[in-house]
Amino acid sequence: MTEEIEQNWQTWTGFAIVAGVALAIVIAIMVVVAVALNLIARRKSWASRLSERVRWPFRVTLLILALAVSMSALPVDDDLRGGLTHLFGILIIISGAWLLAQLFLFFIDSGSQRYRLVESDTFSARKIRTQLQIVRRLVIVVIVVVAAGAILMTFDAVRAVGASVLASAGIASIVAGLAAQSVLSNLFAGVQLAFSEAIRVGDVVVVEGEFGRINEITLSYVVLELWDQRTLVLPCTYFTTNPFENWTKLGRALLGTVYFDLDWRVPVEQMRGELERILTETELWDRASHSVQVTDAVGGMLQVRVVVSASDSGQLWDLRCLVREKLAEWVRTAHPEALPLQRVQIGEEPSGAGAMRVREQPIPEA
Repeated sequence: MTEEIEQNWQTWTGFAIVAGVALAIVIAIMVVVAVALNLIARRKSWASRLSERVRWPFRVTLLILALAVSMSALPVDDDLRGGLTHLFGILIIISGAWLLAQLFLFFIDSGSQRYRLVESDTFSARKIRTQLQIVRRLVIVVIVVVAAGAILMTFDAVRAVGASVLASAGIASIVAGLAAQSVLSNLFAGVQLAFSEAIRVGDVVVVEGEFGRINEITLSYVVLELWDQRTLVLPCTYFTTNPFENWTKLGRALLGTVYFDLDWRVPVEQMRGELERILTETELWDRASHSVQVTDAVGGMLQVRVVVSASDSGQLWDLRCLVREKLAEWVRTAHPEALPLQRVQIGEEPSGAGAMRVREQPIPEA
């Protein structure tokens, strides 16, 4: 077809006819596709989203194709026609990569909508959403790299350089590997995190002493939204080479502890009853577990450990603060004798019976 056009239609009239026919075909294709998607959209919602996503890249690609075909009938010298043909070839690669990327993003986003992150999301939902995020970025990078490579390979000089590089692929691969060691390590670490399930989008973690939630996982870094609304950005390799706490790896429900250092005269059994009363009056407790135990007795004081449970880390933090506040108030008002005291020996009785006088005084507040 191109040879026929070059032989018989390389005039301004022929160019106008060829361009008009090509544009008419393009417009007809656009209309048919738009009508088909509108008919499907009456029954399926995905058709309207697909139309919005690919409308412009599809139209631009068809128009560039029509103009590229018309260039063969342009009545100009061969050098100019060759340059224009080369230019439109590059534009076709760019628009085609744009269209392919938009199609891929449509399918990924359609799948992600089924796994929106809410507080009650299951592990499978968070796992799939994390993997879709990584795959999305990885495929976009591949499309961009392939398109850039295809554009460069349209230049004769670049093809010659490419042949010489392939001839010394061993040395080139070593040099490239050393130069891009950090980038490649983060890239592979990001893929590893997505499919090993060490962390997922929405997980609650403790990293470098900071408590936060995984907000985003990319091919090079992980974004944490900290409890105080700060943002912590760490390279992917951090999570493959350093230990960290994942509070939601096996579930959102957690146990939390509150410690009290009290006098030996504290009524532990009454403290258990007070804890039960506090927990039954709050919705922060998930009714799963609670306990009061004496875990140590050193330095003249008892260490009392209170264990409570909650459905997620945020409610657990609030519950621990509430229990600490209420039990401290209960000890201070109902059982002041249980407040921590210092016992000091100040001397022996004159009778020589070995008895000692002991003075008790409250431990000064810090």
